[in-house]
Amino acid sequence: MERHRAWQGPAVLSFGFRPFFLLGAIWAAAAMILWIAMLSGRLALPTVFDPVSWHAHEFLFGYLGAIIAGFLLTAVPNWTGRLPVTGWALGGLVVLWIGGRLAVSVSHYLDPIAVASADLAMLLVLAGLLGREIVVGKNWRNLPVVALLVVFCLANGLFHWEFAKGTFAAQGYGLRLGLGAAVLMISLIGGRIVPSFTRNWLVKQGEERLPVPPMQVFDKIALAGLLAAVLCWLVKPDALVTAVFLAIAGVLHLVRLMRWAGDRTGAEPLVFVLHAGYFFIPLGALAGAAETFGYGFVGAGTAQHLWMAGGIGLMTLAVMTRATLGHTGRELTAGGRTSAIYVAVVLAVAARLAAGVWPGHALLLHGVSGAAWIAAFGGFAVVYGPLLLRPRKTG
Repeated sequence: MERHRAWQGPAVLSFGFRPFFLLGAIWAAAAMILWIAMLSGRLALPTVFDPVSWHAHEFLFGYLGAIIAGFLLTAVPNWTGRLPVTGWALGGLVVLWIGGRLAVSVSHYLDPIAVASADLAMLLVLAGLLGREIVVGKNWRNLPVVALLVVFCLANGLFHWEFAKGTFAAQGYGLRLGLGAAVLMISLIGGRIVPSFTRNWLVKQGEERLPVPPMQVFDKIALAGLLAAVLCWLVKPDALVTAVFLAIAGVLHLVRLMRWAGDRTGAEPLVFVLHAGYFFIPLGALAGAAETFGYGFVGAGTAQHLWMAGGIGLMTLAVMTRATLGHTGRELTAGGRTSAIYVAVVLAVAARLAAGVWPGHALLLHGVSGAAWIAAFGGFAVVYGPLLLRPRKTG
């Protein structure tokens, strides 16, 4: 691509995944450190958000917003055959994202509309850029991805509006709408890349049992079931009808995952982690259903973390590590340090769940969960940061 070849500036601005993956990981770790300090009373950020709402917002819309940007800015040019956003235009998007993080963190000194505008700016510009590329490139197959990005933007705006109205935004419509859009995006994109990457690896190993090709009739039924469940959960999260749809969606996506031959990928963590990350999607749906039916034992908030920390956290790291290795010219295999990053995320989720099971030990378990989370995303920044900052390896 000529624009990519012509860019002679810093390598970090040569492709969208570079700055957004690195800064997103740094922010995921830093925001957890700040949140722990806020909860302990050692830090008082000048933000209008309460600590829980700030934490939820900065992970879902702050961290995930960056990772979505990095992934789509890299993937859409491959989907459409058009030029990627690079150089100072990419740098401008990064500045908008940083401005959003700063505005939310010091929102006590700013007008609420200014805070929301600064926070939404990068996502809105991104949606406009990618929407134009999809339409001009006539790549209608991927228009639903941009549609979900627009919904994600609307959810962020709703989160700000709810908080301004005095609602506890961490349990509001904005958070559920944003999380629902993220889960659907993982299910849609993951449903393409997980079986495809798995097939590629298994073929190289000489395996005969391969994943079912992506986006078959069953996949579309599973996606429709999840969409129905998410819509019910958005409107009435505690209703029995919501629990029924969540249970159905959970079973459908568990079967969908089993069709991808993940049990044969244990020898390569870089492939296996894709299946492990996707597993949290049906697991979160089933756990949410169990809580509403009265058979749960971790609490609705903790069950929701199966989607938040498990599905989003592990799946994004799986994609970030693989994309970084592939696009920087490295071998597509996970070494010991990369595997440790994956294990740290799973430990963070497990400790958070354990805190719901044993509330008497919640303080200790929350600390373990936070420390493991920081280790995972800080570890990504340390291990993969040099690859993201240096030019692609050649030869």
